[in-house]
Amino acid sequence: MKFRAIVVILSLLLQLSISASVLAQLIKVNVGYSGISGDHLPSWMDKETGIFEKNGLDVQLIYVTGGTTTIMALVSRDLPIIELSGSTVINSGLGGSDAIIVAGGFTSLSYALMGAPGITVPAQLRGGSVAVSRLGGAAHFTARFALEKIGLTPGKDVTFLQIGTTTDRLVALQTGRVQAAPLDAPVRFVAQQRGMSVLADVAKLGLVIQHTCVATTRRYAKDQADIVRRYVKSQVEAVHKIYTDRETSIKVLSKYHGHGIDRDILEKTWEGFLSEVTLPRKQYPSLEGIKTVLALLGETDAKARAAKPETFADSRFIRELDQSGYIDNLYKGIK
Repeated sequence: MKFRAIVVILSLLLQLSISASVLAQLIKVNVGYSGISGDHLPSWMDKETGIFEKNGLDVQLIYVTGGTTTIMALVSRDLPIIELSGSTVINSGLGGSDAIIVAGGFTSLSYALMGAPGITVPAQLRGGSVAVSRLGGAAHFTARFALEKIGLTPGKDVTFLQIGTTTDRLVALQTGRVQAAPLDAPVRFVAQQRGMSVLADVAKLGLVIQHTCVATTRRYAKDQADIVRRYVKSQVEAVHKIYTDRETSIKVLSKYHGHGIDRDILEKTWEGFLSEVTLPRKQYPSLEGIKTVLALLGETDAKARAAKPETFADSRFIRELDQSGYIDNLYKGIK
């Protein structure tokens, strides 16, 4: 019995030694994400399911709020890789930074334009205000697009208030501070559960836009190409995991959103992601989606009108995986 106990202890010590050796060989990298939203599920999946480690990365995920703070952290290389809105990356690039998109992430939106309690039709918004995170951000673009689709003129029929996060916008709706707000999943479903109405479902309106994406800088992609390559591979594998593992996806969404959200809301959130329009399997940066952002920015910015979408994307890491057949093999036998 003593001999068996010694064998077990030695075996455990050997396993711990091997684990420590493996961890020591991983490449440490700090990665930022810019919101508590389902649009950040790929990085959360990578972290929670061990995909980062499988690809040789020891990733510390860091939550950063505010578009300006986020992009400054990227450009300064405090956070050399970040998940954030494509519009923020493009704005930064127009301003002279070398920020680029290396994986497409979400190329449509899970947003809905939600009305405050008692507001059920678009006409009731005239003369009112709409909450957005910040002017020029993804929520602002979304609100403008939705308002035009339902027959209202942004800036004339309604005004915009910079409120902050999705949760902040939900509170502003509930308290009557604003008459409408674009909310993404799962918060949009929470709002419906609390009696608020969908005035426009943006995903169903066909908006193609480079939304939450993986970004770095040209310099980092050149100097640390191996790290970026490993990260992009992890992103592709996380998207595959989202498409093929319902329970883990819902479990991870629940962990990062807190446990107060009903399972049916988390299921609806996950189901809304399973579309090539919303979350492409091959994860190329969306040139069409970048063009949409540039068109919106171009209304007030001459640089945006003259810019080419290709300027803001580096597709070589995805292209390598695609041309090797790796992504197709991941989905072999899966519809």
